[in-house]
Amino acid sequence: MTYVVKRLLLIIPVAFFVFTLVFSLIRLVPGDAVDALLIEASSSGDPEVEARLRSDLGIDEPFVKQYFVTLGRFARGDLGDSFLDGQPVINEVLRRAPITLEVAGLSMLIAVLISVPAGVVSALRQDTIVDYITRVFAVTALAVPGFWIATLVIVFPAKWWGYSAPIPYQDFLDNPLSNLEQVLPAAVVSGAIVAGILARFIRSSLLEVLRQDYVRTARAKGLMERRVIFIHAMKNAMGPSVAVGGLIFANLMASAIIIETIFSIPGLGMHTINSIAQRDYPALQAITIFFAMMVVFVNLSVDIIVAWLDPRIRYA
Repeated sequence: MTYVVKRLLLIIPVAFFVFTLVFSLIRLVPGDAVDALLIEASSSGDPEVEARLRSDLGIDEPFVKQYFVTLGRFARGDLGDSFLDGQPVINEVLRRAPITLEVAGLSMLIAVLISVPAGVVSALRQDTIVDYITRVFAVTALAVPGFWIATLVIVFPAKWWGYSAPIPYQDFLDNPLSNLEQVLPAAVVSGAIVAGILARFIRSSLLEVLRQDYVRTARAKGLMERRVIFIHAMKNAMGPSVAVGGLIFANLMASAIIIETIFSIPGLGMHTINSIAQRDYPALQAITIFFAMMVVFVNLSVDIIVAWLDPRIRYA
């Protein structure tokens, strides 16, 4: 319990570091929100209008003053208002976050359903045709760019069968079938790539465990092979795989920027791209902090699960 509390308290310095980093980096990009607004409006840009807009948005102040004013609001839990519509950015983040979590969660589910059987069978049938096929699949998943596969998944069905996913996005509770038509292709692409990574890792972990003395002892005692594999070996082999899976899930959240844009899914990934293009500083800060907090909570959850799988692990 003490370890969990300490990890939760680390959220404060992590949030501060992420906020400072994002606040600084996004202001190094040429142009600002006013330039983006004027370009979008195809306006030549009246100097007086530009000055007034920058004053209204508070981006005409010195960098240091902007930083401490924004930091003070952030410390009070106020992530600011969008430069585009003046609405609190937290509302848009909370609206889009479930969409991104749905895509990432479904991708992880597909990856687990593929990788666990593939990794286990590959380890138990080492150096057979099944093992070779699994290893080729894993290497291919690592080598082929995800955005290229995603593009093919969109282009080929449209060209061959005249099929494209329905637009606009439908919430799962409102229209489950339409929602899955939009989300499932993106989840399958992401899940297949992740499955290759996990399958290879599960195979390596299980092979290492199967060579341990306690596995040989269990077999020597006459236990059924199925019990040796699934009761004794799998639980210990899953610990490292769960740790890697947690990192992969966090990476899936980050890769949503590409996947959601390609499949036109209005989650945080697409919102990030739009916010970058429009120089919406408060929105970018809120999205990045949300992703950082998700990584912290995922890593903490993984540590707890790994400790449950292997009681020998003790966190200081």
